Amino acid sequence: MNNPTSILKVDLAERSYPIYIGSDLVGDSAIYRPHIHGQQVLVVSNSTVAPLYLDKVKSALQDYQVETVILPDGEQYKTLEVWQQIIDSLLENRFDRHCTVVGLGGGVVGDMAGFAAACYQRGVYFIQVPTTLLAQVDSSVGGKTGVNHPLGKNMIGAFYQPQCVIADIQTLSTLDDRQLSAGLAEVIKYGLIGDPEFFVWLEKNMDGLMARDRELLAYAIERSCQDKADVVAADEREAGNRALLNLGHTFGHAIENGMGYGEWLHGEAVGAGICMAADLSRRLGWISEADQARVEALVARAGLPILPPEEIGAEQFLQIMSVDKKVLARKIRLVLMQRLGYATVTDDFDANLLQVTLNEYGRASG
Repeated sequence: MNNPTSILKVDLAERSYPIYIGSDLVGDSAIYRPHIHGQQVLVVSNSTVAPLYLDKVKSALQDYQVETVILPDGEQYKTLEVWQQIIDSLLENRFDRHCTVVGLGGGVVGDMAGFAAACYQRGVYFIQVPTTLLAQVDSSVGGKTGVNHPLGKNMIGAFYQPQCVIADIQTLSTLDDRQLSAGLAEVIKYGLIGDPEFFVWLEKNMDGLMARDRELLAYAIERSCQDKADVVAADEREAGNRALLNLGHTFGHAIENGMGYGEWLHGEAVGAGICMAADLSRRLGWISEADQARVEALVARAGLPILPPEEIGAEQFLQIMSVDKKVLARKIRLVLMQRLGYATVTDDFDANLLQVTLNEYGRASG
């Protein structure tokens, strides 16, 4: 086995699992073997990632019956119709309930493969092999799986934990700059919701991360995964503080939905959403103008937009946000910053100030 840089644990009692972080792990059969319980493996990838890494994974799994499903690449394909291709393959190849589904790709692939594993024969084994920064630090960890609906992002899905997560830093070398920046939005989020020391570290090291310094990336991935693992272990099914992981996401999902899935990357929408959350937090008197400026500066240094697209106005924002998963009793709940590095989930805020934020950002982006 290639020795991982680190092995973290997501502590969920009998559903606990390791996160392997290191280089050249994708093709290492010794990492997969303890987590495959039958002889049948379905590798789900997409048209971008498969040419790069599928052969390595198949080589690592050569002792098993391996079938593959190659999905089109993009958030716009995260639908029930495309997802059904995975189920079709499992049925056509007569996979039994001891089979393993491997998700090889970014967040879309991982979410769809995981949802298929959760549904097929009421649940089969699942391994995450994330190949984007965003997937390595966020979507592959914690067991959220699902697909989008025209009326809302990730509204159809299941909580379903993998057997393990294999985060190979080497795969980031083939990631384009836009995708790298998208992943950094989620990294910044961890610093803002409960890890102020990490936020300061990011301010000092963002230029190195953008330059793809491998040691800095490895540290950022490990720190982000540890922060998320701690949150998930305390609240697996988002009954409470796990919702903190959605900082910027309610605004961001409205951007993705309003523009059409795939026009803005998820991380780009989250970056602008974090800035909107910082603006409302400042208007509520919870953070200072200087703190808001620090948030916006770090988001911008990560190559992310700090303003939403001009096509989405305040009325459309509110309309889409009203069907967000965090809405309870028809009240919009937002993740806001109590102070820099600490966040809260609340529906107890002045709706007029939310309107001001939406109006101001709409004008600024236009």
